[in-house]
Amino acid sequence: MIALRFGEDFELDPGAYQLRRAGQPLKLERIPMEILLLLAEHQGQLVTREQIVERIWGKSVYLDADNSINGAIRKIRQVLKDNSEHPRFIQTVTGRGYRFIAPCPDAAPSPASAPAAQPPAARRSRVGARVAAAAGLVVLGVVAAIAVLRLRAAAVLPETRAMIAVLPFTNLTGDQRQEYFSDGLTDEMITQLGERDPTHLGVIARTSVMHYKNNPAPLDTIVRELGVQYVLEGSVRRDADHVRVTAELIRGSDQTQLWARQYDRRPADLLQLQGEIAQAIANEIQASVGRPAPIADADSVPVTHPFAAYDLYLRGAYDLNTRSVPGIERAIGYFQQAVALDSNFARAYAALAGANALLIGYASHPPRAMIAQARAAAVRALSLDPSSAEAHTAYALIVQNYDWDWTSAEREYQRAIALNPNYATAHQWYAEHLMWRGRFEEALRESERARRLDPLSLIIAADNGAILYYARQYDRAIDKWRSVLQIDPEFPRAHAIVFAYVEKRMYAEALADMEAQRAQAEPPVYWSDLAYIYGRAGRAALARAAMDSALRTAERQPVQAGVIADAYAGMGDKASALDWLERAYAEHSNDMTALKVNPGFDGLRGDPRFQRLLERVGLAPPPSP
Repeated sequence: MIALRFGEDFELDPGAYQLRRAGQPLKLERIPMEILLLLAEHQGQLVTREQIVERIWGKSVYLDADNSINGAIRKIRQVLKDNSEHPRFIQTVTGRGYRFIAPCPDAAPSPASAPAAQPPAARRSRVGARVAAAAGLVVLGVVAAIAVLRLRAAAVLPETRAMIAVLPFTNLTGDQRQEYFSDGLTDEMITQLGERDPTHLGVIARTSVMHYKNNPAPLDTIVRELGVQYVLEGSVRRDADHVRVTAELIRGSDQTQLWARQYDRRPADLLQLQGEIAQAIANEIQASVGRPAPIADADSVPVTHPFAAYDLYLRGAYDLNTRSVPGIERAIGYFQQAVALDSNFARAYAALAGANALLIGYASHPPRAMIAQARAAAVRALSLDPSSAEAHTAYALIVQNYDWDWTSAEREYQRAIALNPNYATAHQWYAEHLMWRGRFEEALRESERARRLDPLSLIIAADNGAILYYARQYDRAIDKWRSVLQIDPEFPRAHAIVFAYVEKRMYAEALADMEAQRAQAEPPVYWSDLAYIYGRAGRAALARAAMDSALRTAERQPVQAGVIADAYAGMGDKASALDWLERAYAEHSNDMTALKVNPGFDGLRGDPRFQRLLERVGLAPPPSP
């Protein structure tokens, strides 16, 4: 089927798997896109609901297909700005199906009969596995292909567990404001499955599966890119006193539906329901690979929380996942409201601790107030639920970055990983911990474990580049960071590439990158980094001018002292660099974690003041025997 033009400026392109208007792609989720393609293939002809069900779900379906179809048609009409009473594009034939009625002058004649039955691999089009579209998905799959093929670490660790991806649950409410709820259900299912049977079942992390929410792909592509054997799909519809959840488990090798259920519950029972679904899926997967079904631990049954508190927690998780300063700040507000409603909500306390700890890294102002809030929340979470991997991970980050208690931090990271080996963030942050301590081979192995659980994560890939940079493998670091920037040119963490450029004396490239990110950078950080680059390039006058701008803007917008120390180190002003490092130590700046491995401080390492700082933050090498 060629690209189909209709209306004033719409174009449906099966090859690119896109609906466009005036050349601009429109957001349309997987099921609505599949139904629109099916209707367009049979332009002017009735397509029955039975044909849609078979095309999207196959013949053996136990889902709430009617509601799923209704919701999908509504989304198609919304994006086309079509009216069900006076349709221009999609006509409803009451009780029977739908007809695509838009005039399409470029379209080839439609077939006279319904499509022939497809083999299972083509039928499972709910995840986009259409034979006609699959060949044309090369354009759409470029981003994912780069992410998978170029972000891989050099050493590949064997994975002996069955792996599953929980694809984003479809929001059938027709209300975009409810996206946080469907996304939250996705996150919760990932968490529930990850904790259910981690010895035998690995679960892909949120970042990677959310890639497919706005970038539909065939099931075989998803299975290949994520390295999974199973896929869970579902949908959710919610009103004031009722939640309907549908879920189906699909085997990736032959796209066979192994299990499907529909659940109707009160919102207050949602956490319990997620536990039931997770247990049923774990049982089904274990049975399919010939292992006895795991027995649910009584302690793993979710604790019931007031739904209002849980709803606030989901809203906070949605904003936290933006990984932006405003988003993290909004998330903190929601988590605070959640624990105010339910003082025993361990996961909300753990999320509050993690959000405060993250904000310190994303916002450059001094950390003291945020650390106090983060620590209190982490301690409360652990007192309520000592088995919370999220709480142990957040606490590890706090005692690492603020207390420089490396022994406790490592113990907490290892405890988190033991509790939930599927928690990608624990592996990612533990890899950073090993990096700060100069244990680079271990750090790269741990980074690879994180990548296996979250293959499309840009932050994990960018952190992998940081490990290579601090290990003085500058060419590999540049290649890694460039691969991230190819996917997202504005991804902040990958712009650390400027420091690798400096070490390679690629000053023009470093300055060009600085100019490209100037609009997004906080002024004190921008000018400090510029002073560092000019200083290393031997352009003293420009370095001093940039340093003056950094200090002036820092008066209006406080910045961590370590940022200024870096700049002075690059300029060769050792005394000022050490003075500002003393300030960084006094304010417990998390920049001090890089003291041992940062190449920018290499010119200071022979100074006794620097060696004493290393000792005070616990990063000095052990004494010789």
